[in-house]
Amino acid sequence: MRHLTLGAIAEIIGAKLEGDADYSVSGLATLASALPHQVSFLANMKYAGQLNVCQAGAVILNADQAKLFVGHCLLLDNPYLGYAKLSQEFAPQADFIGIDKNATVHSTATLGSSVNLAAGAVIGPYVRLGNAVSIGPNSVIGAHSRIGNGTNIAANVSVYHDVEVGDFCTIHSGAVIGADGFGFAKDGPDWVKIAQLGGVTIGDHVEVGAGTSIDRGALDNTIIGYGVKLDNQVQIAHNVELGDYTAIAGCTAIAGSTKLGKHCTIAGACGITGHLTLTDGVHVTAMSLVTHSISEPGAYSSGTGLDKNQKWRRNATRFKQLDQMAKRLKQLELEMAQLQN
Repeated sequence: MRHLTLGAIAEIIGAKLEGDADYSVSGLATLASALPHQVSFLANMKYAGQLNVCQAGAVILNADQAKLFVGHCLLLDNPYLGYAKLSQEFAPQADFIGIDKNATVHSTATLGSSVNLAAGAVIGPYVRLGNAVSIGPNSVIGAHSRIGNGTNIAANVSVYHDVEVGDFCTIHSGAVIGADGFGFAKDGPDWVKIAQLGGVTIGDHVEVGAGTSIDRGALDNTIIGYGVKLDNQVQIAHNVELGDYTAIAGCTAIAGSTKLGKHCTIAGACGITGHLTLTDGVHVTAMSLVTHSISEPGAYSSGTGLDKNQKWRRNATRFKQLDQMAKRLKQLELEMAQLQN
């Protein structure tokens, strides 16, 4: 268990400390459950009432909120960012295990220094692993793929052939990188498969969630930019390009050859159809369907919000009548204009 003084924490997260710099803590917890040996944070005023009974050894909050807590305070303009930085200090660190006797490494593969290969890991022909790479149990790295320095690949991950993963990436269990894109040509009643001849290129500091799939390109590569964050169960189709620092929440699917700019955020369960372009700074709210390109940054939504079923059914019926109503309204406007003349 790691112990840190509040003085050290203030330095790590860039906070101003109000309290005893030598006070020691050993973890993080919520406002409701924190104990004196733990640090908590307030990032949402919805939980401000919990400060009255919070037992945390210290709380990360902004200067305006400091008066609400009587204990040690770590003052920061963005408490949530402070919490994120501090969480990394208390995260469990993987032990160095080296190359397990039950791992399989092809004779043509190249391994950097301090590589961890767990039991059942398979490293294929001409694979290149950088320094301090970790490959979890039963994960497979296909031929001619490259894994960058400091990248951590969890258990049961499949990285197909000709995939490039950058430095300091994290790929969680069950992810599949480089499977065939969904490409078929119609031939009468049958389908003819289009061989997927491209690969996948993933930039540095990318995180890929559990069960997420990133398909290989049909001809050119599918591209995931620097610092992209993908949640669990996201589908990235062939030849999609994701700009730097874009983040996509769970159960979203992006169809082939669509390009997202930098700093986009796509909320959960969205669908984005193929061959579109979304500019930098586009934010799409949950369960939206994007069917056309977006050229201006901003927030976009589609669909109808939750309502009581009876009211929703009535509104759904009205929605089907909108075209007819619009035509009737236009006709009435014409008739009124004629009367005025």
